[in-house]
Amino acid sequence: MTGRSVVRMGALALLWGSVFLWIELALTGLSPAVITATRCALGALTLWVVARLGRRRLPRRLWGHLAVAAFFCNALPFLLFAVGQRTVDSGVAGVLNATTPLFALLIGLVTGTDRGAVALRLLGLVVGFGGVVLIFAPWRGTGVPVAGAVALLGAAASYAVAFAYMGRKLVGKGAPVAVSAAQLVAATGLSALPLPFDRTPTTPNATAIVAVVVLGVFGTGCTFILNYRIIEEEGPTSAATVGYLLPVVSVALGAVVLDEPLTPRVVVGMAVVLAGVALTRLALTRLALTPAGTGPVGARQAPGRATRP
Repeated sequence: MTGRSVVRMGALALLWGSVFLWIELALTGLSPAVITATRCALGALTLWVVARLGRRRLPRRLWGHLAVAAFFCNALPFLLFAVGQRTVDSGVAGVLNATTPLFALLIGLVTGTDRGAVALRLLGLVVGFGGVVLIFAPWRGTGVPVAGAVALLGAAASYAVAFAYMGRKLVGKGAPVAVSAAQLVAATGLSALPLPFDRTPTTPNATAIVAVVVLGVFGTGCTFILNYRIIEEEGPTSAATVGYLLPVVSVALGAVVLDEPLTPRVVVGMAVVLAGVALTRLALTRLALTPAGTGPVGARQAPGRATRP
């Protein structure tokens, strides 16, 4: 891995990991629905400009599939993150976002589409969600607010559904930048639907406006471009590695910038969650290294992608 690749991965981890900070700041003056719609619109505009500069046209015949992907990968999770972070710290939100691969594995096991290295991956699943329980601390009255945490876990699960759907219906259907731009266009339309019914009291301020602009342009648009470049030059395993850094960045930024409490329980819970995800990644790596035709079902699957917040 070259020095430039390391810098690129560090920049991606910082941009993605800071998403939860920007959401927290945007909530100081904007409602979750407004944040979601604005984020999607700015992300779509950013990717559209890049696609035009690269002479890539938006797809014409995929809009049905794009609408489904946009709902589960953008409109719904973006809204749930904003809703959840009204009561949950940004650092904890970043940690719960890291559970997406665990939900993806759970969906695969339930639907019967993912049966490789079951024992090791089930262990990762149990360990990972054990870390979530540790963060929730249901035995303590001062644990993470349940409603907000459920919203954040719902967002992570929504990403898992989206990745499964996109892998079947959208991968290889066109230039990634153009397809993603079109997906965010669809997400903008979907996220705009609740706006006329949004009665959340808001007091827009400069901090909130700057935060949502950064969130849309950099946290949503530019991160895709960086992630695609890493996958293209270093492979999906290197891109997936960034997923381990996101909760670390979110927790650090929350503690330093927002003065969020960095309790030992949250730190240990984060480590346990990442350990569970690492076990599932290890199982995928072993499957990928198994000679074709000699391993169990799913042995030729590639390692998972980075978790998108």
